[in-house]
Amino acid sequence: MKKDRYPWLLLSVTSLGVLLTTLNLSTLNVALPEVAAYFHAGAVATSWILLSYMLFNTILILVFGKLADIYGRRTLYLIGLTEFTVVSLLCGFSENVWVLIGLRILQAAGGALVITNTTPLITDAFPQRDLGTALGINVLNASVAQLAGPVVGGYLVYAFGWRWVFWFNVPIGIIGILWAIYTLRPVPGQAKGEKIDFPGNAFILLGLGGLIFAFSEGGVIGWSSGLVLGGMALFVLFAACFVWWERHAPYPTVDLTLFRDRSYAMANLATFLNSLARSSVVLLVALFFQVVSRENTFDAGLKVLPVTVGMIIASPVAGALSARFSARLLSTGGLGVTCVGMLLLMENLGLNASVLRIELGQLLVGIGTGLFMTPNTKSIMLTVPLEKRGMANGLRSMLQNMGAVISAALSLMIVTSALPARLKDAIYEGAGAAVSTADIPLIAGGYRLAFLVLLLLTVLAIAASFLRPSAAKTAAKTGSKA
Repeated sequence: MKKDRYPWLLLSVTSLGVLLTTLNLSTLNVALPEVAAYFHAGAVATSWILLSYMLFNTILILVFGKLADIYGRRTLYLIGLTEFTVVSLLCGFSENVWVLIGLRILQAAGGALVITNTTPLITDAFPQRDLGTALGINVLNASVAQLAGPVVGGYLVYAFGWRWVFWFNVPIGIIGILWAIYTLRPVPGQAKGEKIDFPGNAFILLGLGGLIFAFSEGGVIGWSSGLVLGGMALFVLFAACFVWWERHAPYPTVDLTLFRDRSYAMANLATFLNSLARSSVVLLVALFFQVVSRENTFDAGLKVLPVTVGMIIASPVAGALSARFSARLLSTGGLGVTCVGMLLLMENLGLNASVLRIELGQLLVGIGTGLFMTPNTKSIMLTVPLEKRGMANGLRSMLQNMGAVISAALSLMIVTSALPARLKDAIYEGAGAAVSTADIPLIAGGYRLAFLVLLLLTVLAIAASFLRPSAAKTAAKTGSKA
C-alpha cells in the first residue's frame, strides 16, 4: 500500500464508523414516537431511550480517549465497531423499554470507542496541509448520515417497524469491520505507562447523570421535587469533586493545564455551547411536525433534511477555507449564520407555521454548523502534543456529546414544563397524540420558548469563539495558523 494513499484509505475506514454511529442517533430522533408507542412508555422512559446512549457515550469517550493514547487506536477502534454492530442486532429483540435502554448503554460503549479514535487517526495520518480537508470530509460524512438518518429511519419504521431502525446498522457495521481489518495499520500507544483515572470518570458519570436526571424529570414532576433537587445537588457536588481530583490526580482524565492556552480553552467552550444550542434542532422540529401537523415518521423525516443539507454544503467549503483563514474568523462567522437560523425557527413554529421559513431556518443552522466545526476541530487538535491527542479529542467529543445530551434533555424539559399533565406525554406520541386544536397554541409556545433558549446559547457560543486569540497571535506562538 503506497504511503501517500494510506491517509485517504484510512479516511474511508473512519468515514464508515462515523456514518454508522451518526445514523444511530439521527434515525431514532424521528422513530422515537413509534418506539414509545410500541412499549407504551411514558415521557421519562421515552426520553431515556435517547439520553441513556448519549450520557454513557459522553462519559466513555473520555475513558477510551486515554486508553487509545496508552494502547493504540487500531485495536480499540475495531473492538468498538464490533460491539456496536452486535448490540444493534440485539436492540431489535428488546422485550421491554428497560431492556432497550440497557442495550443502548452497551451500544454507547461501542460508539464511544469508534468516535474517540476517529479524529486522532485522521490527525496522525494526514500532513497538516491536508488535515483541514480531511477533517472537513469527516464532518461531511457525519452530515450525510444526519441527512439520511431521518429519512431512512422514518421509512424503515413506516414500512417495516421500529426494530429495523437498529437492524439496518448491522450490514454497515460488518462492512466497516472487514474494511478496517484490511486497511488500518497498527498505531502504538504514545502514552505508555499511564493509567486510567477511574475516580475522575466516576465523578463525571455521577455528576452529569444527576444533571440529566434532573432535566428529564423536572418538566414532568416539578422542579421542587426532592428527586429533581437531589439530581442537581449531585451535579454540583461531583463537578466540584472532579475539578479537585483532576488537579491532583497522577494520570488525570482531563489535563486541566491545557486550558491555560486561551485558544484551546475558547475552542472547547465554543464546541460545548454550539452543541448545546444546535443538537436538539432536528429532534424538536421532527416532533413538532408529528404532533402539531400529524405527519407520519417518513414525512417528518423529510422535513428535517435542510439541517444536514446545510452541513453537506458548508463542510467541504470550511475544510478548504481553513487553510487560508483563521479558526476564529470561520468558526465565529459560522455561529453567526446559525444564530440567524435559530431566530427564524423561533419565530415560525406555531399553529400557522411557515414551512418554507422553518426549512430555511434549519438550512442556515446546518450551514453555520458546517462552517464552525471543521476549523474549530483543527484548532483544538493542533494545539496539543501528539501524545495527548487522544485525550484532547476525547475531551472535545465529550464536550460535544455533553452538549447534545443536555440539549435534548433541556429542550424537551422546556417544551413540556409549561404544559398541563395530560399533554406532557403527547409530545412523545407523534401523530397518534390526543391533541385538540385548542391545545396546539400551548404546545407551540413551548417549542418557541425552547428555540429562544437555543438562540441565546448560540450568542454565547459566538462570544466564546470570538474571544480566542487572533490568527497573528496564534501564529506567533505556535508557528502555524490555527
